[in-house]
Amino acid sequence: MSYTALARKWRPKNFQEMSGQEHVLRALANALTAGRVHHAFLFTGTRGVGKTTIARIFAKCLNCERGQSATPCGVCPTCVDIDAGRFVDLIEVDAASRTKVEDTRDLLDNVQYMPTRGRYKIYLIDEVHMLSAHSFNALLKTLEEPPPHVKFLLATTDPQRLPVTVLSRCLQFNLKRLPVSVIGARLTYILGEEGITADPAAVRLIATAADGSLRDALSLLDQLLAFGGAREVRETEARAMLGTVDRQQVVQLVRLLGAGDMAGLLAYAKELEQWLPDYVALLDELNSLLARVALFQAAGQAYDDEDEVPAQVMTELAAALPPEELQLFYQVGLTGRRDLPLITDQRSGFAMTLVRMLAFRPGAERSGAPATRAASAAAPVPAASRAAAGPAAAATDTNASTAPARSAAALPLTAGNWPAIIEQLGLTGVARQLAAHCALGERQGMNVRLLLDPRSQSIRTSANQEKLAAALVRYSGEPLRVQIELAEGNQPVTPARERDRQADERMASARAALEVDPNIQALRTQMGATIFADSVRPNHEEN
Repeated sequence: MSYTALARKWRPKNFQEMSGQEHVLRALANALTAGRVHHAFLFTGTRGVGKTTIARIFAKCLNCERGQSATPCGVCPTCVDIDAGRFVDLIEVDAASRTKVEDTRDLLDNVQYMPTRGRYKIYLIDEVHMLSAHSFNALLKTLEEPPPHVKFLLATTDPQRLPVTVLSRCLQFNLKRLPVSVIGARLTYILGEEGITADPAAVRLIATAADGSLRDALSLLDQLLAFGGAREVRETEARAMLGTVDRQQVVQLVRLLGAGDMAGLLAYAKELEQWLPDYVALLDELNSLLARVALFQAAGQAYDDEDEVPAQVMTELAAALPPEELQLFYQVGLTGRRDLPLITDQRSGFAMTLVRMLAFRPGAERSGAPATRAASAAAPVPAASRAAAGPAAAATDTNASTAPARSAAALPLTAGNWPAIIEQLGLTGVARQLAAHCALGERQGMNVRLLLDPRSQSIRTSANQEKLAAALVRYSGEPLRVQIELAEGNQPVTPARERDRQADERMASARAALEVDPNIQALRTQMGATIFADSVRPNHEEN
């Protein structure tokens, strides 16, 4: 007994069985009901989204023996013959194999004759963009003014290649890529009808890998059933067939990124080799998880109701990854995804992408691998809770209970000690810059005021204030309440301003030394040399 592929066996036979594309189905159904059916239709969209399927159903709607309507009976001889592909008045043409102008002329020679059985003679031209320029010219006049008994249904995956003269003569319907949820629902229905048990995670993997194409999803499902050799669909087999790794392994990669553990990250990436993963798909999953964590941070809850990662894991990752670093990881991941297919050794390309994520992280060590984050970091708090409590309160409440006792080497919180204190706070990235652009103001009990240089107010975000406040609490060992205010009147003498002043003095000294250097004077006198001031650098300029 021959086997029929799932994509053919479960091809929809009416509009009600279609998955998605409601905007197209509604327009066609209204046109059929009102009797306002245009003579030429163009269906565009990527592969496997239902272009030819809708065209065939539309042909049944026009020729059903029970009358023209949006709901063909499906049992009359005409409907049965159209489903079987043997209806004489439905002429299906594959333009990819009939591109010559002679083929088009032969096709149009019979347009003038009345249909043999049906109400209309329907020409369904698939991949119409493959026709030659002469073929389009031969088709134009008939396409614009066909006999009343003729309808043209055109389908293409590349509408940009069609002449505008053809586009202007057709009603155009753009079929969209199907969402993962729609494809998953259709696969679940088909598996149930086939009597096959399936893991929801496996169905979602196939729906995601199909990239918006239901036909591709059914082909992958056929392949998985052959791969598994059983009447069930399991997640482990789906991952093995698709070359993807377990989602918990992707979560572990993100955890190691959040910890800044370069050695552990590369070691874990090496362990994944035993699964023989598709590194492009693995990087796609990593980028997808990073995006979902960022959205979780922004909204305080899962962006996708069907997210497979548990809420507590998302809360943990959202607390462990600073927003600015998360955005950097995501951007580096997208760049790596673009470059990965360009190299032959994708394993090393994936590892290099991970290295870049940590190497370009704000505050990363320049002399070696980035240091692992301190184990005494504040306990994770969901974004929604921090927003409700306020920046300063959230930082104090989160860290007060975990703050260590003040070290004997800790300096008193005074304005003179502020530059040295910043070096001991352990801050990195923009949070460190925020501290450097602040001057330490007066302290009253547990209240500490920091005066921010107005030129740098753009870096005063809630996240950076929380980090700075938490670092001061840990440093002092006291439940401080830190308040950051914009300085008014005289500009505060911040560590950043002092560093800039010292750099200007070193630069002026270096330029003055060049002016009196006898070698430079000789070059000027004898050879007419000129000093470009912008190129002068002090010998021992600090980074």
